[in-house]
Amino acid sequence: MVPSSAPKAWSQRFESALHPAIAVFNASIGFDIALVEYDLTGSVAHARMLAKTGILTPEEGEILVQGLEKIRAEYRQGQFTPDIEDEDVHFAVEHRLVELVGDVGKKLHTARSRNDQVGTDIRLYLRDQIDQIRIALRQFQSALITQAEQHVETLIPGYTHLQRAQPVSLAHHLLAYFEMTQRDWDRLGDVAKRVNISPLGCGALAGTTFPIDRAYAAELLGFGDLYRNSLDGVSDRDFAIEFTCAASLILVHLSRLSEEIILWASEEFGFISLTDSCATGSSIMPQKKNPDVPELVRGKTGRVFGHLQGLLVMMKGLPLAYNKDLQEDKEPLFDTVATVKACLEAMTILVAEGITFRPQRLAAAVASDFSNATDVADYLAAKGVPFREAYGLVGQVVRTSLAAGKLLKDLSLTEWQALHPAFEADIYAAIAPQQVVAARNSFGGTGFDQVRAAIAIAHATLSPP
Repeated sequence: MVPSSAPKAWSQRFESALHPAIAVFNASIGFDIALVEYDLTGSVAHARMLAKTGILTPEEGEILVQGLEKIRAEYRQGQFTPDIEDEDVHFAVEHRLVELVGDVGKKLHTARSRNDQVGTDIRLYLRDQIDQIRIALRQFQSALITQAEQHVETLIPGYTHLQRAQPVSLAHHLLAYFEMTQRDWDRLGDVAKRVNISPLGCGALAGTTFPIDRAYAAELLGFGDLYRNSLDGVSDRDFAIEFTCAASLILVHLSRLSEEIILWASEEFGFISLTDSCATGSSIMPQKKNPDVPELVRGKTGRVFGHLQGLLVMMKGLPLAYNKDLQEDKEPLFDTVATVKACLEAMTILVAEGITFRPQRLAAAVASDFSNATDVADYLAAKGVPFREAYGLVGQVVRTSLAAGKLLKDLSLTEWQALHPAFEADIYAAIAPQQVVAARNSFGGTGFDQVRAAIAIAHATLSPP
């Protein structure tokens, strides 16, 4: 639709209409309609505050509230559909309110600016979305725990530098992601505290001459605090940047797991099979199963990183107070929220039902390398040999074993004792993969007892008393 030349709420200062192309360029209704319910909620609280303080009569306040709730019902029924003519969600609501209740609707904007209004809306929106994302994180964590419980004594090679290092419990590996996402859950809770501060009543930038009650409006909206400086209140977007940073870390963690799943699903690793419900095929290679879900998560991670960078650059040069640049906070914020929620949902499904581990292939992997070499050094150290000396001795035996095409488990007792007389027949049990893992029973380690304890703690974390 081409914008008309009808006067805008702010247009009485101007002698001519806004150029149609500039009107389109200037408008935000195409995306900030996502804030409509939050705008209505904020406006209801504002109207009630105006009535409480005597700025409006109780009757006027009630008329405004009823009109706003009527708009909410219309929106939910698909009957309130503003377009480019309305410029933004705030004008759209006000315009419809005046249609519904007459001139009383024109009083809603008393003691309020679009600057503190949009600041309130976006905080209400983000507070709600953070709650939803934290729920999604819990669902993802639950899927991790379910998989972990099935694989406490399933072994998987542990890597450093993407080189075989030491075998670990597969459950221990999965629970590492539980710990990462627990930090994400905690971090979002911390961000929510700074989101939950009310700018309503800061006005355009300097407050208002009306005898408003900011604390009452904030209480109605469930805010925990008020901005103490009106300039800061209308121009602060730290909370949006902080949220996007927290969202970026969520996707860092999902992307790391995605990369591992992609590797595990390859023929070279073969640690997992992808189920049909979470994989696609090739258009020309009928033998293939493609790990689309983790690949998309890995790709979408960069998208959210870009939004974080965009918000930082947007803010870095803005003088106080509000500037139109801040209209550009919404699309990256909305897309970040949508992307994180979609990735969490997809990865939860993938972990829960999209992958099947192959224990025999995993067992063969941990039995066919030298990842038990440290345990040989530990064995000697436990018998009184200085660890650094033991380390050097084991390095020699690994080198000679490689040259002979043998693994450590294939050496005879005579060969072990030729290396050092401290070796006895129990060396074979000490370097068996299950024992190698079970023996690492230090707190936080991969020993099976520790892993079972960690699963119990994880369950308690998800279901606090």
